Amino acid sequence: MTHAQATPTASASSAPVDPRPLIMVTGGAGFIGSHTLVELIQSGYDVVVVDSFVNSCMEAIRRVEKIVGRAVDFHQVDICDREALDALFQKSVSTVPAPLCRITTVIHFAALKAVGESVKQPLRYYENNISGTLALMGVMEKHGVRQVVFSSSATVYGNVNCPAFTETDSTGNVVNPYGRTKMFMEHIIRDMCVAHPGWRAILLRYFNPVGAHSSGTIGEDPLGYPNNLMPFICQVAVGKRAKVNVFGNDYPTLDGSGVRDYIHVTDLAQGHVLALESTVDDRCLVYNLGSGVGRTVVEVIECFAKVNNHAIPWVFAPRRPGDVARLVCNPAKAERELGFKTTYSLEDMCRDAWRWQSMNPNGFR
Repeated sequence: MTHAQATPTASASSAPVDPRPLIMVTGGAGFIGSHTLVELIQSGYDVVVVDSFVNSCMEAIRRVEKIVGRAVDFHQVDICDREALDALFQKSVSTVPAPLCRITTVIHFAALKAVGESVKQPLRYYENNISGTLALMGVMEKHGVRQVVFSSSATVYGNVNCPAFTETDSTGNVVNPYGRTKMFMEHIIRDMCVAHPGWRAILLRYFNPVGAHSSGTIGEDPLGYPNNLMPFICQVAVGKRAKVNVFGNDYPTLDGSGVRDYIHVTDLAQGHVLALESTVDDRCLVYNLGSGVGRTVVEVIECFAKVNNHAIPWVFAPRRPGDVARLVCNPAKAERELGFKTTYSLEDMCRDAWRWQSMNPNGFR
């Protein structure tokens, strides 16, 4: 994505304009957001971060600051609060030598994200995820910030029997409210790109992010009951829970448990930097970010136990509403156009996740 902005003619008395792009990161205190902050800052980007702390906390930002060795410009803002967002964009407007918003691109992570919870609380998910995106896009348009990298999800592909999803596969069979919100958010962004030639967007469809920063300083810290596999395994390993429930033993897979495409969160974070640096000239681009390799839930548990030399008790449990049998991607387009390629193995993911959890048995608290 280009970060060029109109450059007014500077007079001898004018202060220099900071040439570095300023990236706004919504949901930057979350699991993926915090790891992406590290990669952005270490790649030379300036960031301004917003988060409401619905599913995160300030300690994550402090830990990011520890890793990168500098302060992070953070603001506790709910993206559904249009006035607060507008004020934050206004703060980023430089008046010298002429009014110009320094923010060039928004990386939009902020959203509720648990499949099971969305089935139980659909209105909350539609209200937060879609209303927040509408508010954000409106404020961006007002301030002339027309580039966005969107945190989408593989759940938009729905319950379809497919060996490996490509970006051109249908998104019309979504089976849970969380996935539908992501699908609708994609449509909102795509429609803005069609309506306004100045808009550019990259939609990143994540598969299953796991692992943690190699230092063990930041990682996944779910509030309350974990909705994802790896933090649940880690909580069993650290003694906070008795066993892992494997939801479903009758899927058409190797061992009856669901198959997922797991990607290390650092690989995923680096994918966002590559998206920012993309030179592909198109208004709206879509990329899968995953490893392209499917692993069953049982395989992940067994891998964790082996690499960390730590037994993990587990039992089969009934299927969860909204789950699908197999969700694996074909990452060829991202590799071809972005230069994206995963570098961490499943063993690395399990090792780094346990390092984080063992060093922080209570997460950030």
